[in-house]
Amino acid sequence: MDLLHNTVQPYDWGSRTLLPDLMGVPPTGAPQAELWMGAHPAAPSRVSRGGVLAPLDRVVAAHPEEELGAVTVRRFGPRLPFLLKLLAAEAPLSVQVHPDLAQARAGFAREDALGVPLDAPHRNYRDDQHKPEMIVALTPFRGLCGFRSAADAARLLDSLAVPALRPYAETLRGVSEPLALAEVFRAFLRPPAGLLDAVARALADAAAGPDEARLAAYDAVARAHPGDAGLLSALMLRQVELSPGEALFLGAGVPHAYLSGLGVEIMASSDNVLRCGLTSKHVDAEELARVVRFGAPPARVLTPREEKGEEVYPAPVDDFRLSRYLLRAGGPRRRVTVDAPQILLCTAGTVTVSSGSGERLAIGPGRAVYVPAGAETGLEGAGTAFRATTGAAEHSG
Repeated sequence: MDLLHNTVQPYDWGSRTLLPDLMGVPPTGAPQAELWMGAHPAAPSRVSRGGVLAPLDRVVAAHPEEELGAVTVRRFGPRLPFLLKLLAAEAPLSVQVHPDLAQARAGFAREDALGVPLDAPHRNYRDDQHKPEMIVALTPFRGLCGFRSAADAARLLDSLAVPALRPYAETLRGVSEPLALAEVFRAFLRPPAGLLDAVARALADAAAGPDEARLAAYDAVARAHPGDAGLLSALMLRQVELSPGEALFLGAGVPHAYLSGLGVEIMASSDNVLRCGLTSKHVDAEELARVVRFGAPPARVLTPREEKGEEVYPAPVDDFRLSRYLLRAGGPRRRVTVDAPQILLCTAGTVTVSSGSGERLAIGPGRAVYVPAGAETGLEGAGTAFRATTGAAEHSG
């Protein structure tokens, strides 16, 4: 097992305090948005090998079956199939969707055939993988996720009393649900002149009145991204609030935007993101509209289920499996051996990770340990530990 040395991503929407407060270190004054734990080539974690820090993706590539186990290599190839993060949002993220596996493979091949460089700012598909993801709240966490019903979206537009929104509200009331959502969403990607300013003013007025609780999130979006067409897309999405310990799973084609809070995020190891606004990055409205699933059911807030002493967050994919241990001082050592790679992350207190050879690593909040497949491993201490692994192997807690 290895202590992970991880990279913090300084995206402009990141919090300046949430990650430093969790980890007990002084803030830098700059945004600290995401702490990446895994082997994604964009920012791989590093582990000690022969006294030298080596990128985890290279360690895995050198000995895939030894690091990942035969089941993982057979199912996903010689790569770590999941990426674990601590995500700390202070301002709204972009409204975005992720492709399914078939769309990712087709889009990646198409852009490769066109000769679009992998690092080109306008490239949509940077790999050929899908990107299902899950966020577990560590603090109260707010986001926008999935479409409102057409009727609910129409009522919201009407409540803003902006004359230019009336035709869109009528469309939402007059056409069958998926078609109405699709027509208005696509129209909002290219709004007529003046509409964004009018909506922003209406939100500011409404958020200062009786509708403050219902519209404050959208007013915050408008203030954070003035003149951005993503505001209109955001109005069509449901507001979601997670209490600590609650989770949200996001599948392919579901539009979403996180707004604020600290959470543990896990995803398939991919960088395929299609954005429609609230960002300075590339926006491809046509490709996004092709990938969005307008008839998808709303995402449900999830709570973990007890399985052999661990709390497992259910996800309908096998790229990743996320669970949580609430450890108490003097409690039993929890065995977490499995024929798959693991990352063990402490989010509260102190957690000791031990190996069959007697090695022990005590980690505090924000620190994590990588464990190769099949290594005998245990957890104990007084704190909270999250365990990230794949869903393709047998597990024991």
